[in-house]
Amino acid sequence: MVSEQGKEAVVAVLGAGDFFGEGCVGGQVRRLATVTAMTDCAVTRMMKTEIISVIHKEPTFAELFISHLLARNIRVEEDLVDQLFNSSEKRLARTLLLLANFGKEGEPEPVLAKISQETLAEIIGTTRSRVSFFMNKFRRLGLIDYNGHIEVHRSLLNVVLHETPEIKIERSGLGAGKRNI
Repeated sequence: MVSEQGKEAVVAVLGAGDFFGEGCVGGQVRRLATVTAMTDCAVTRMMKTEIISVIHKEPTFAELFISHLLARNIRVEEDLVDQLFNSSEKRLARTLLLLANFGKEGEPEPVLAKISQETLAEIIGTTRSRVSFFMNKFRRLGLIDYNGHIEVHRSLLNVVLHETPEIKIERSGLGAGKRNI
């Protein structure tokens, strides 16, 4: 989305089988966002009258469509809570995990499609430089591999699940200490 002041935000990253533009079915008169493909894809366009007809005639499709709408609504609520209550570091960790399909049915896809730091910044509502800082930190801690593509490790879940993970640091002559990251 782009505001009247020119500020951009990514409000969703969709995957295979997802719908977009469904607001028109509910009476949305003005389109609020645009869609941009990040990878090669096939898109099927349906007119509003067609989709409404299929919803009425095909219960299986209607159930799929309603499930999609409910899942999207839940995700928007989760994103809002994330934006209101979590740090940009935690929002980035959560976004990377979601993009890698952690927590969804089936196996996660730890290697993400090519996504820029600028796009990640637009998703989590921060600057590209902050994303770069946290990406380097996550890589240094072994939570991700990042060299042209992003590979997300399950250990990144600890950043999302724990407010302040602690790391023991050995210092010669000083013994063990703890440092919050």
